Amino acid sequence: MEKTKILIAYGTRYGATTSTAEEISKVLQGEGFEVKVVNLKEEKVKDISKFELVIIGSGMKMEMWTSKAKAFLNKFSIELKKKKVALFVSSGARALMEYKGEHDEIIRITKKYLEDKASKYDLNPISMTMFGGIWDYNQMGKIYRKFLDAERENFIPAGIKETEPGVYDSRNWDEIRKWTKELASQI
Repeated sequence: MEKTKILIAYGTRYGATTSTAEEISKVLQGEGFEVKVVNLKEEKVKDISKFELVIIGSGMKMEMWTSKAKAFLNKFSIELKKKKVALFVSSGARALMEYKGEHDEIIRITKKYLEDKASKYDLNPISMTMFGGIWDYNQMGKIYRKFLDAERENFIPAGIKETEPGVYDSRNWDEIRKWTKELASQI
């Protein structure tokens, strides 16, 4: 029997979405699926016809998807309507909002980042979620760094770890694995 084929296509700014996509792939392969992972910044996708499920991921910055992930949605919008689709975004801000009890803000950005994006492309995803992300002070501009500095005192209490100098990771790997296993059960 041929394995179900899954495409994970993503855009990233600081690398969080790369390692998140790789972990999703690892879990799906462990569940018996054939998975192709594509960093849209490095590789162009020409055809999605052979994939039963297409997972689209994007890093978030200033409430915006990466340009490569948006371009992918534009290019394949017609075909994606006929496929099983799942969406995920990586956002460092989520952990801070949870820590500060900003539940209305989490609802607002979940709607904007995921539900509105799916609606814009007339997609009916089988699953959508927001994971934590990475803030890399070594790569970000001065204005964004200054904006984040105001929150830096909350990083440690919010569970955001400095994984290397100037790089802060807010992802919960157990949550990523759990979402992926639930997704696998829906295919």
